[in-house]
Amino acid sequence: MGRDKVENEELIRYAWPQDVWFHVDKLSSAHVYLRMPEEMTWDAIPEGLLIDCAQLVKANSIEGNKKDNLTIIYTPGDNLKKTGDMAVGQVSFHNDKKVKRVHVPRRENPIVNRLNKTKVEREVDHEQERVDRLKQESAVKRAAANERRKAEQELSKAREAEKAARSYDALFNVEEDPDVPRKYGRELEEDFM
Repeated sequence: MGRDKVENEELIRYAWPQDVWFHVDKLSSAHVYLRMPEEMTWDAIPEGLLIDCAQLVKANSIEGNKKDNLTIIYTPGDNLKKTGDMAVGQVSFHNDKKVKRVHVPRRENPIVNRLNKTKVEREVDHEQERVDRLKQESAVKRAAANERRKAEQELSKAREAEKAARSYDALFNVEEDPDVPRKYGRELEEDFM
């Protein structure tokens, strides 16, 4: 979560593709990012987690915290669009159809208190985090490519063996053993005469 518009700007720039961005609709608020695990999709966030994120955004909006019946919007991090003419911390979207809304009737203090008790603040080197993530993703891609290449080589060898087994070339290539006298050759010609 960004504490101010400068931190929000950094979070916009360094958002991961699997991050989900939350914000109070039409009011200023903190930008809250939910880093999704690989097996979960942004449009299938469990209801409890969605409510927690919405309450956190509402609680960290100066104006929104005082109001009831707010709408919280959320979208994948890669749907955020930032242009040079926008104010610091301001964003728009590449695709408005990928923006969902959740209604928050009022602030739920037990939820906000629970979240504040487990809050951890730390300084994050976003650039280093990005580099580490790209290295890890690259290693996973390389490993997958190596597995595919091995599978293709094994399949190619199996096809070659199958082709050789079906080929008639092996029937006509009789290798001569020097210890076995030739059945047809010089001896036959001499007998013939």
